[in-house]
Amino acid sequence: MIEVQNVTLQIKGKMILSDVDLTMEEGRIYGLVGNNGSGKTMLMKCICGFVLPTKGTVLSNGKKIGKDMDYLQDAGVIIENPGFICYYSGLKNLKLLAGLNNKIGKEEIRNSMKQVGLDPDLKRHVRKYSLGMRQRLGLAQAIMENPKILILDEPFNGLDKDGVKEMREYLLSYKEQGKTILICSHSAEDISVLCDTVHEMDKGYITQIEM
Repeated sequence: MIEVQNVTLQIKGKMILSDVDLTMEEGRIYGLVGNNGSGKTMLMKCICGFVLPTKGTVLSNGKKIGKDMDYLQDAGVIIENPGFICYYSGLKNLKLLAGLNNKIGKEEIRNSMKQVGLDPDLKRHVRKYSLGMRQRLGLAQAIMENPKILILDEPFNGLDKDGVKEMREYLLSYKEQGKTILICSHSAEDISVLCDTVHEMDKGYITQIEM
């Protein structure tokens, strides 16, 4: 379980998040909607531990992020544009990232690429990838260690219709495995198809929407 308790974030005197409360449980998909600048991405960064709130607490299974742990554990994350080394192949990029934790081997990395529709044997450098291919590679990076939590900021950007359908099916199957998923999307269809609970953000405030 992830609990966001009264989280407030101010940057250079500007209020970014204001007393945000949010609880996320296992086996559910949560959606964040709102206009650009409403605070969605910064809330995700606070949940992950990439940005510490000015006030309030983020807990993961009772442990405080920023105190008991530096960042959210056992999580796959896509926030903003996934960054890769442009002159390496997709497989080599994922091997380097996997080496940080040493949890998985080559086969798991290859399987994650296949799951999102990428050929692990493709020698093309990432700089020659299309936007959709880069997005798929980002998803492969997020899922390759089979994390319990997925935090996904606009995960379907650049995917064609078939790609979106495939990714939706994958995320729904991931939910059935008891995973916790938080998605930010501008697509009303993505939100309605995937999410059990939806929250709207506006000027740093959060409100749950009736489905």
